[in-house]
Amino acid sequence: MTKTILLAVSGSISAYKAADLTSQLSKFGYQVHVLMTEAATQFITPLTLQVLSKHPVHLDVMEEKVADRINHIDLGKAADLLILAPASANTIAHLANGFADNMVTATALALPNHVPKLFAPAMNTKMYDHPATQANIERLKTFGYREIEPKSAVLACGDIGRGALADVDILVKIIEETLRESK
Repeated sequence: MTKTILLAVSGSISAYKAADLTSQLSKFGYQVHVLMTEAATQFITPLTLQVLSKHPVHLDVMEEKVADRINHIDLGKAADLLILAPASANTIAHLANGFADNMVTATALALPNHVPKLFAPAMNTKMYDHPATQANIERLKTFGYREIEPKSAVLACGDIGRGALADVDILVKIIEETLRESK
């Protein structure tokens, strides 16, 4: 049976890696449905992810194309796993505090409790290490989210430190492990 993965992409320079992640997951036979925040669309176009996933990209929680369906609810019901990659500090904060103001956060809040939830932070080291971000990460964990920790690297801003999105092969490996464990 084909598994359905919701890939939630938030606003980070690492959003371009969502193309590789979508491509890899699709090649392994997963149905990938991409959700994007508005900020994510500034880094990568929805069309790129639509072509790679072979599914429409979901951008606006208020856009309901089918009158008898509520998109963010139906996506959650069909999901076998949610991964937020990259997870920006802003989106982590919104999820940790229950905001449902975009397609990513509304869908995440509407997920059935049994659906595994992963998040892979990607941001500047100082943002990642900030006590507010760390508190939000810890709070997400209490809600059942599993963090895929960022790696240390030269970041887009030129700083060196922890905050780069985990490598795509690591993300795929953890997604597959999580799906096996959730059977």
